[in-house]
Amino acid sequence: MKDNMIINPEITDNSEANLETTLRPQMLSEYIGQTKVKESMKVYIESAKQREEALDHVLLYGPPGLGKTTLAGIIANEMNSKIKITSGPAITKPGDLAALLTNLSENDVLFIDEIHRLNKSVEEILYPALEDFVLDIIIGKGPTAKSIRLNLPHFTLIGATTKAGSLTTPLRDRFGIVHRLELYDETDLVTIINRSAKILDVQIDETSSREIARRSRGTPRIANRLLKRVRDYAIVLGNGNIDIKIAKTALNKLEIDELGLDEIDRKILETMIIKYQGRPIGIEALATTVGEDLDTIEDVYEPYLIQIGFISRTQRGRIPLPAAYKHIGEDYQLQI
Repeated sequence: MKDNMIINPEITDNSEANLETTLRPQMLSEYIGQTKVKESMKVYIESAKQREEALDHVLLYGPPGLGKTTLAGIIANEMNSKIKITSGPAITKPGDLAALLTNLSENDVLFIDEIHRLNKSVEEILYPALEDFVLDIIIGKGPTAKSIRLNLPHFTLIGATTKAGSLTTPLRDRFGIVHRLELYDETDLVTIINRSAKILDVQIDETSSREIARRSRGTPRIANRLLKRVRDYAIVLGNGNIDIKIAKTALNKLEIDELGLDEIDRKILETMIIKYQGRPIGIEALATTVGEDLDTIEDVYEPYLIQIGFISRTQRGRIPLPAAYKHIGEDYQLQI
């Protein structure tokens, strides 16, 4: 994926990871947006604390960049628990998972990002750990091999995924709390941008905050990334403060339009409308024509284009909608 793809909601380098850590809220009271999720989690956490038990296992899913990792950290803080963070691809064999689980203490939180990418053999060992807090491991090989069962402390697993449909049913059923994180509205993004600007010691007016928010694709991580880039332009071209002129100049230089679409978004729309003349197109054909990875199209671009009513999924394939034609300046023609 291109390094300069500013609207990519994934974390792409160490400097951005450090920025994410700096800007992340630490408690539910500081967490902006996702009101329904926040209200529910507040009840579940308070109940668990009053019962002096570990919180039920939590599954968080939704597009990248919406705050799943941040929310996991907040849950651990609210529970006064320690958190250990890993990812599905990093746990390559059962022994890796066993090492993680046996090093947990009572009421600790284990956060597994991209949990849909867990190895099948690892996942099967996880089932009894989640349900009965026990770990079944095999010692030795061949005729001398024997199975032993280890008791585990009561812990909370928080799984995060961008593809809830890729989770196996047995794994999904073992999560007592399941929440989908939605794309943010403009008002919440403005609040996030203003909060981040204070932390970064950047002066920004309300009009500029709203301009950045409108182009952030409903994603806090993208909003913070755009704020950082606009700040760079403000330092070099101005006095370090962000006004609407600087904000628009920076965002236009980044080739991000009024709706937050970049060059690849426009290429997708032009491919569907001009090359395929609005006919249904399969995701594989679309990815090949645009020259982007299929997962990138599905995870990064498509959700937002669907959310703003530019494309639709049908049984025959993806089709562009009237708003997409208008956006790229083409006349809409209904396909029969």
